[in-house]
Amino acid sequence: MDRCVVLVDAGYLLGAAASLLAGEPSRSRITVDHAAVVAGLRRRAEDETGRPLLRIYWFDGAPDRVPQPEHRRLRVMPRVTVRLGALTRTDGRWAQKGVDAAMHAELSELARNRACSDVVLVTGDGDLLPGMMSAKEHGVAVHLWAVQAADGDYNQSEDLVAEADERRVLDREWITAAIRARDLGGVCAPPGPQPELRPEIAAILSAPLPESASAAPPPPPAAPPRPAKNGAAPEPPAPPAPPGKPAVPTPKDVADLGRSHAAQQPQPAPNATLRWSSEKGWSDRGDTADTSGLPTLAQLTTAEQRWADREADITTVSGDPFEVGQVFARRWIARVADGLLLQQLSSHYPRVPHRIDGELLRYAARFGLLAHKDDQIDEQDRYAIRAGFWREVDAHTHADSAT
Repeated sequence: MDRCVVLVDAGYLLGAAASLLAGEPSRSRITVDHAAVVAGLRRRAEDETGRPLLRIYWFDGAPDRVPQPEHRRLRVMPRVTVRLGALTRTDGRWAQKGVDAAMHAELSELARNRACSDVVLVTGDGDLLPGMMSAKEHGVAVHLWAVQAADGDYNQSEDLVAEADERRVLDREWITAAIRARDLGGVCAPPGPQPELRPEIAAILSAPLPESASAAPPPPPAAPPRPAKNGAAPEPPAPPAPPGKPAVPTPKDVADLGRSHAAQQPQPAPNATLRWSSEKGWSDRGDTADTSGLPTLAQLTTAEQRWADREADITTVSGDPFEVGQVFARRWIARVADGLLLQQLSSHYPRVPHRIDGELLRYAARFGLLAHKDDQIDEQDRYAIRAGFWREVDAHTHADSAT
């Protein structure tokens, strides 16, 4: 059949893109417009092969092979089929299992059944070499695409590169049309006009990272030469330790910025200490505020709304941490019947009540912010989630006060 098929190893594509754009292969460091990725793959495959597209197969790993939101979003797109392997942890690192075997089986089956004339492979795994050779023996032209390597070197198996019929590189320009590095320099307000916020919230959301957090720690003083033994020459001092990575600012660091901003105001704003209920180290043990009257979002949501929420999460929510916090808060506010409860919630700033905070983080985990069930959400992402939550609460509190 004179059609082309694209087989995508998502772990390779997105990991290599993260290395290129963010300097490390962690997929949590990039945001992906999957619709744009699919459209770009289809357009380029049809242009380079001269054949209409039959289908894009998207191979990825998932805990217990349970589809994540991005997989559910992908599998409802036209001409896209998602195949999931397992995601397992070995020696503290996560790895895909079964993805290369699934790609090999799909490639061999397509070639054997003459379902296509051209196959595009977006992968770097040398384990796919036998499948590639089998496809060629059945008369299929194999096109191998690479993601531009961050260091300019190969990021694919040399044997795979040598065996391919055609080779192309998805360069930085192509990648950035659909994928971008996530800004971890701090939580910024979304574009467009924003309602006026309480000074302590505005200060925390807009302040740069503290110098103490962004600067590397000073190197330790050089050790003095060790005394000689038995009259021998003195031993040279031990080499200094390599400089450490810049420290990640804690909620307390950022709260200090809020306090310094408040001190400069004619009427100082209330002391803003980010005391998250799930981070017991920052909790004020003397805080006995009663939050039992505040309902959770689950208590406010009907079965019909739950289905609508799930559909919206798949189709319209990007998964950006700040946006996730806003969406959660927006739903809670829209469904709470008593406006006094919104005022009560706002009065607990900056501490998200325990039950709501736990529910918020569990909701955020559905978007891949919680990389795997045994890991915790990245500290920067947790801060962004809660910042988005409070911005939405504060905006609606101001709106209610104005009316």
